[in-house]
Amino acid sequence: MNQFSPSATSSLPASVAAHRGARVAIISAGWHTDIVHQARDAALAEFDRNGLPPAQVALFDVPGAFEIPLLARKLARSGRYDAIVACALVVNGGIYRHEFVTTAVIDGLMRVQLDTEVPVMSAVLTPRDFHDHEDHVRFFREHFVKKGTEVAQACLQTMAYLRKLASPTLATPQQAAPAEAQAA
Repeated sequence: MNQFSPSATSSLPASVAAHRGARVAIISAGWHTDIVHQARDAALAEFDRNGLPPAQVALFDVPGAFEIPLLARKLARSGRYDAIVACALVVNGGIYRHEFVTTAVIDGLMRVQLDTEVPVMSAVLTPRDFHDHEDHVRFFREHFVKKGTEVAQACLQTMAYLRKLASPTLATPQQAAPAEAQAA
């Protein structure tokens, strides 16, 4: 979910607006909450704009990004959520620990998704350079709004596709083939 083009938002399936009963969990890391919660809040707003009201979105805060995959796994296995979104800012503190944390978090989120078949979306970002001064904080607050919107769109689209795949009316490749090809 690192790249989401504006044109992709206009191609969201029409079924995206029909999220009756769908539940999403958003997990936010506690470091830099003034920035991270921008993504969380933008995701909530995007969900609401697309028919998934805030009452269907559960919010969780954890101390840091490293704690996100375990909670994501517990939430996915609970059977209460159709998707999980993770939000965090992992910064370079000058000792390269951020690279290990980021790798562990992203690998953990992918593992949760593959093991549980519950979509896990990532707005866990690791800027190359982040300095805790007004210009960078302002830039990343704005950037996290964009990323929160994008992660919500990706989440909605993924849930819609998975719902479509689970539908008994989904045509198999053979059923979808033209009649001439089936007769051959």
